[in-house]
Amino acid sequence: MRILLWHVHGSWTTAFVQGPHTYLVPVTPERGPDGLGRARTFDWPESVVELPPERLRDADVDLLVLQRPHEFDLARRWLGRRPGLDVPTVYLEHNAPGGPVPDTRHPAAGRPGLTVVHVTHFNRLMWDCGATPTTVVEHGVVDPGPLWTGTLERAAVVVNEPLRRGRTTGTDLLEYFSRAAPLDVFGMGTDGLAERLGLAADRCRAGELVQRDLHGALARRRVYLHPVRWTSLGLSLLEAMHLGMPVVALATTEVTEAVPAGAGVVSNRLEVLHDAVRGFLAEPERARETGRAARAAALARYGLPRFLDDWDRLIKEVTR
Repeated sequence: MRILLWHVHGSWTTAFVQGPHTYLVPVTPERGPDGLGRARTFDWPESVVELPPERLRDADVDLLVLQRPHEFDLARRWLGRRPGLDVPTVYLEHNAPGGPVPDTRHPAAGRPGLTVVHVTHFNRLMWDCGATPTTVVEHGVVDPGPLWTGTLERAAVVVNEPLRRGRTTGTDLLEYFSRAAPLDVFGMGTDGLAERLGLAADRCRAGELVQRDLHGALARRRVYLHPVRWTSLGLSLLEAMHLGMPVVALATTEVTEAVPAGAGVVSNRLEVLHDAVRGFLAEPERARETGRAARAAALARYGLPRFLDDWDRLIKEVTR
């Protein structure tokens, strides 16, 4: 199969392109949001092929994977084909609805010939897709290996743009959790985070790492903290579990499904989470055993083979 998709979500796409197909990704000279081309900080196979917009009209495309509302128009202009009518199409929805829940209408609702693919069952439940067919293909993660050592008595957090996103990402909770453990916050837009939160540098450090360095950095921290109130299901949480890290997370959206008993502590009681972070710092052997359980759970539910098999079944269904 020749599958066309835009490079939108680096971590998700890294797993998707491990399949047996040829993956076409648009590229523009400036490598802007609609033409990023191949990833530069993730390892992608040679089966991912860059194509400039002017070559897309002549490209053989067996399946179109849309991920953003304006890609309907991009596909019509760049391919000269109507998604769902002239070329088999799925709309991959990465996110939980951002409007009034549960009444937010999905941008693909009511469009003919489409299937909306959600990455969590929670998202499928919450989006209003009308009569448009929907399905779920849960996340898959390229296994980084059991790298956890926990040698640094600190908690790791991964969140992009915490200052802009505020309560959505639980940024307001970081000061509280910094009393349980020093925090290392990784992600885009984290510069100046400690200063803005009024935290001493030794209680909160922040910065961005490229993907190839992030896993090693996370694995040296004792525990992974997921303070996000509203998101689909953070891939960084699943990656931390793959690393063998014990996790502490708010019991929101899909987290209660992703983190089973014994793999970490999940609660909406902040004092329970605070004590869990502190406990893992104080008891490295308990942290190790919990991390092993987290890794086993992540491999079983979010392993790459299951993810690719699920996508292959869906691809055959929508292109037959």
